[in-house]
Amino acid sequence: MAEDRHEQHQACMERFIELANSMKNEGIGVDVVSWSLMSASALHAIYSVAGNDGGLTESGIEKITDAYKQNLTKIQALKQRQAQAGQQ
Repeated sequence: MAEDRHEQHQACMERFIELANSMKNEGIGVDVVSWSLMSASALHAIYSVAGNDGGLTESGIEKITDAYKQNLTKIQALKQRQAQAGQQ
């Protein structure tokens, strides 16, 4: 089951990146695509925690913010390892 979730995560992430690249290729600025994707992600994160009509408390905002920060940290570390491996 865990592997299925990992595979689903990877496939979904690749689809989002594909869509973002399509928007970029249509002439939309990378900054606009990135901020739009982040806004959509934030809206969906709120929905997944609080539903359509709910809102987040300050602690809910902090939990989601921490999750984003952890994800950014992991991805950045991975990219740095890949860059170092490519230099060797």
